[in-house]
Amino acid sequence: MDQDNHSEDESIVPSGDALQEQLPCLPPELLDREAMGLLWELRSQRRQASPKLPETVSRLTAPDGSLLYLVGTAHFSDSSKNDVATTIRAVQPDVVVVELCQYRVSMLRMDENTLLREAKDINLDKVQQAIKQNGLMSGLMQILLLKVSAHITKQLGMAPGGEFREAFKEAGQVPFCRFQLGDRPIPVTFKRAIAALSLWQKARLGWGLCFLSDPISKEDVEKCKQKDLLEQTMAEMIGEFPTLHQTIVAERDIYLTHTLRQATRCVEDPRTALKVPAVVVGVVGMGHVPGIERNWEKQLNINEIMSVAPPSHFGWVLRSVITGAMVGVLGYACYRVGGSLASSF
Repeated sequence: MDQDNHSEDESIVPSGDALQEQLPCLPPELLDREAMGLLWELRSQRRQASPKLPETVSRLTAPDGSLLYLVGTAHFSDSSKNDVATTIRAVQPDVVVVELCQYRVSMLRMDENTLLREAKDINLDKVQQAIKQNGLMSGLMQILLLKVSAHITKQLGMAPGGEFREAFKEAGQVPFCRFQLGDRPIPVTFKRAIAALSLWQKARLGWGLCFLSDPISKEDVEKCKQKDLLEQTMAEMIGEFPTLHQTIVAERDIYLTHTLRQATRCVEDPRTALKVPAVVVGVVGMGHVPGIERNWEKQLNINEIMSVAPPSHFGWVLRSVITGAMVGVLGYACYRVGGSLASSF
């Protein structure tokens, strides 16, 4: 059994418009229980017993017989969107879990124009707010990664996270399907990652992030289509800062495994009120699939990867002394990066 105090059900109810278009009209005289039974039967008929799924899909089994279909995706890829849609339509899941947290849920309704507009509108107030909420380095990392994402979006002509939006749409067309957020809150990830670095490494990392927005070649574009953008960006950082691997990659593998296992549990059949094995679709970046598969049957302690150690008194004093200088240097770098990106748009 997993140990955690962070098992809140972060479910989202998809829009009912698509669902109403897909389902037949039910006689108004039917009782609620009868209607639910008919919808359950309809979904059972749609669900394929031995679905032929894309090569990017792995199947994992829970102890109670519930099934998880894990779809490995890339953020900038039409083929990933197709893989997600094909899988959800074939298995008609009870739950769809995506690699998003509550801080990134707006991505579900974000298009290219919105992403570009948000990225361009990086002003001093937004920078100060990000720093206030997440700390100096974590806040600047979030701002700068948004700028990089917007730059790639412009050159590719599509916004990241299309597979998550596709999953959200398809989940709304499956009766009784719940849509759930499965990733660790991004402020926790950033804060733990920054805490793992020395002061000098933090300065190097912050400065390096300011120059991640160089022009993208055609070869780079093709790589982005084949690999998760966040994972690729983080992999570049991890190459220079090995201590980041544990917090940014391995810990999120554990958290995603935990939320997927929480979702992959028996559900109640409304016709009989009996518990039956669930069918779940997980949509995650392809870089997380191997870690989830390794952790699937392990005992996990989520508390260990959710805590953020408070800074020491000496560290607080030291940070107070240098914060003004770092904000000035990095803030100016953000301004220069934003100006160069805006001119390219």
